[in-house]
Amino acid sequence: MTAPTVELVTPAEGFLPAYVSALRRGWSADNIRGAEAAREELARIEHDPIGFIRTKADDREAKGGPVRLPDGSEVQRIPGFFRWIWDGGFCGSISLRWQPGTAALPPHVLGHIGYAVVPWKRNRGYATQALALMLDEARAVGLPYVELTADPDNPVSQKVILANGGVFVERFDKPAQYGVGLESLRYRVMLRREG
Repeated sequence: MTAPTVELVTPAEGFLPAYVSALRRGWSADNIRGAEAAREELARIEHDPIGFIRTKADDREAKGGPVRLPDGSEVQRIPGFFRWIWDGGFCGSISLRWQPGTAALPPHVLGHIGYAVVPWKRNRGYATQALALMLDEARAVGLPYVELTADPDNPVSQKVILANGGVFVERFDKPAQYGVGLESLRYRVMLRREG
């Protein structure tokens, strides 16, 4: 039996009700702030749905205002965009962020790509497919490689990264803004051949 396929769609008004439904069911793309982040997004959507979509689609010039970190501090946004994972319905979210002219990231940005699949559509290969599609987007913005992180106790995410050519780089302590003593694993996926 062939696994269902997904596509990455740019956040748009027609997809918004499905996104709102996922938030109301308790899902959040923010795996650290979880329910708090979902409540904030629902409030933003209720106040200005079109403005919300604009901030989720493409912000390649980092005009979207500061980003709130898990400890409540705010940092300057870097260029990036979100895509929603879609199989005829909302499946999750994946994002790409980068700094112009370099593959390096600020210390508070754990990786170039982050993703989250809704619980009711997990274990279907959707994250693996979505990451493969987002790697094409990363190539298009000129990145030579992307880095992704996964918690040591998240073998599913590690498997998704490895399935897309990820190579383990290091075990490291997350910056203090994420909590003291929290470890993560860093992987790198090369997007261009060396030499």
